[in-house]
Amino acid sequence: MIRSMTGYAQVAGSGANTDRIWELRAVNHRHLEVVLHIPDSILAIEGEIRRRVSQVIKRGRVELWLRQNSSEEDAGISANLALLQQLRGTMETVSEIWGSPLAQLSPLDLLRWPGVLQASRQELQPEPLLALLDQGLRVLQESREREGSALAEILLQKIQAMEKILASLRARLPALEGKLVERLDRRLSELQQQVDPGRWEQELVFYLHRQDIAEEMERLSTHLVELRQVLQRDEPVGRRLDFLVQECNREANTLGSKAGDQEVSQAAIELKVLVEQIREQVQNVE
Repeated sequence: MIRSMTGYAQVAGSGANTDRIWELRAVNHRHLEVVLHIPDSILAIEGEIRRRVSQVIKRGRVELWLRQNSSEEDAGISANLALLQQLRGTMETVSEIWGSPLAQLSPLDLLRWPGVLQASRQELQPEPLLALLDQGLRVLQESREREGSALAEILLQKIQAMEKILASLRARLPALEGKLVERLDRRLSELQQQVDPGRWEQELVFYLHRQDIAEEMERLSTHLVELRQVLQRDEPVGRRLDFLVQECNREANTLGSKAGDQEVSQAAIELKVLVEQIREQVQNVE
């Protein structure tokens, strides 16, 4: 089963007086890129967070947010007593240097001093956070797998349409070869010159070889079979799919350039349109 590179997950867990929420969002990217939006208090486990993400996600840009929602009754404030002591000592020192007592500051004035009042926060414990992250990664992976399943259905429909076009062309190959022979005979007759039979046969073989599309059709069919098989693998296959689509596009272009018939030209155009549609979808595959 293929996986899309895009997905979303949000999981919440409760701790003492604090609700913790992991939000994960994944989008397309050539490689794996992990972007973290986490509090400074858990920067010590940043490496472990990245390691756990890389074990699950192999390709794409993944952004993670860790949020805390504390209720008002659980919130509290405390005074930085050490800072207050420093402020008091500084005031006394300045008063001595100045040679006269300074105006007395009220307790309210001191509380307004930056850094004196501090909001009390519960310290986040790494183990529950990492366990919750693992849960979020599972939810994210499920989201990517659902979208990958939808992508696989689209890709299989495009592959089936290409196989149908190739089957139609394959059935017309004898008639197309007959048309080419008739065209060459007509051109030779218009020259009104006697042509050596041996030389005519050589020219006919050369002409038919230049216009023959059977080889391109066979290679294109082989690529389509490989695409079907790759879509069944339970591993990141986006790069392999991208390579196969490039090869399909190469064969479709060659087929179009060798087309000596209006129907073949039209079929080549339809094949290239389908290849481009597949390529656009493959860009979303991990």
